[in-house]
Amino acid sequence: MPSGEVGFIGLGIMGRPMARNLMKAGYSLTVYDVVGSAIEEVVGDGAKPASSAAEVAAATPTIITMVPDSADSEAAILGDNGVLEGASAGSVVIDMSSIAPASSQKIAAACEAQGVAFLDAPVSGGEPGAISATLAIMVGGKKDVFDAHLGLLEAMGSSIVLCGDYGAGNTTKLANQIMVAANIEAVGEALTLAKKAGLDPNVVFNAVKGGLAGSNVLNAKGPMMIEGDFNPGFRIVLHHKDLNNALLTAKELGVGLPVTSLVQQMIVSLMNEGKGNADHSAIANFIEDMAGVTISGD
Repeated sequence: MPSGEVGFIGLGIMGRPMARNLMKAGYSLTVYDVVGSAIEEVVGDGAKPASSAAEVAAATPTIITMVPDSADSEAAILGDNGVLEGASAGSVVIDMSSIAPASSQKIAAACEAQGVAFLDAPVSGGEPGAISATLAIMVGGKKDVFDAHLGLLEAMGSSIVLCGDYGAGNTTKLANQIMVAANIEAVGEALTLAKKAGLDPNVVFNAVKGGLAGSNVLNAKGPMMIEGDFNPGFRIVLHHKDLNNALLTAKELGVGLPVTSLVQQMIVSLMNEGKGNADHSAIANFIEDMAGVTISGD
């Protein structure tokens, strides 16, 4: 069984189960979050508490961050009482947050300037994948650092791929989020059409899932739409953040993302209706509202 001292910063809906899986795998954790109750919960599972990100970094040679967005990663790592204030030359920072690739590159440069190694390693799989340790982990950074920490990442995920240099992990995550958002929207359109035509959406789901239209997104999100269950595994507001980063990155690169832009407009509309904390399968609500039906209705 692996062992070692690991710091973990960010104990939200994803971070908590990821931290627990590291402890199950034999790692000793020192943890911090801006929410005190989140620290207490993971400490109750066997972790050691810290009062800041800097304190986590001073106590552990390998520090994982799992926070919501670019500004949060930069604050946690580069800011006052951040990781780099407590880290030493030879420390390793693994940022598993889903952020803008340019932000990952900025953090990597600051880490390198202090002799600290860095990986950007965003994940896909939502809360279920975090709980079951089956996350897909997309990594950017140096191969020797990646190789040295593969076992650590394997305690949290079932697919771990080095995608390139700094920022490549988050560029790959943006590609992932584009495909997921467009697929969810298409499933919502299809099931709404079926319902409006008088068909049973569950029958349609079972008829198509074994064919070319079948996908992990269909299998995970179709039943939620059919049941009208939009309790979050991955919140709309977070997908909005990811698509915003995709569109900003695309602008910098001169790439048009017409479908991504359209789905983002749907997401903004849903957020304005107060649905930002619903699961991203609720993208279907936008299509339902236009059609005047609900997929889950009688």
